[in-house]
Amino acid sequence: MTATALDVKLRQAVRKLATGVAVVTVWHGDVVRGTTVSSVAAVSREPLLIGVGLREGSGLTQAVAAAGRFAVNVLSTRQAPLAARFADPGRPPGLAQFDHLDWEPDAFSGAPWISGSLASLGCHLTATVPAGDHVLLLGEVVTARDGNLADGGPLLHFAGRLHDGTLWPIHKTTG
Repeated sequence: MTATALDVKLRQAVRKLATGVAVVTVWHGDVVRGTTVSSVAAVSREPLLIGVGLREGSGLTQAVAAAGRFAVNVLSTRQAPLAARFADPGRPPGLAQFDHLDWEPDAFSGAPWISGSLASLGCHLTATVPAGDHVLLLGEVVTARDGNLADGGPLLHFAGRLHDGTLWPIHKTTG
């Protein structure tokens, strides 16, 4: 197998990791940004840390580093158009990208919390870790808003596409 063929095979295999979709936001001075990500994970319970993978050198990565804080909006299946909007490099810049959205500033980070999200988290940036062509942002969760599952199940990214994350329990828990 050639190096190119192996690379394609490896990338295809990694695309089979189902991940939740979120919009990461930041507001620092006159800079307001948001972007869709599918690389958010809980990292630690004590302290409560999450990790977010962002492209190295992106405007959002730079704004979060300058602000030292950011927000994560965990998207529901009903927000698939929102995921597409914040993934579009041609979207309006600055605050205009939030036009026609119902949102409020997070009390801690000041970053937009988007209404209808399954959860919104305000985070203090604790570290940035180089990770290939990306940067892993580690953030301590300082504020949170828990959404309503009536707004839909989780929006998932799998095999290069968005999917309805309908939840079907595998077994019944007791307690």
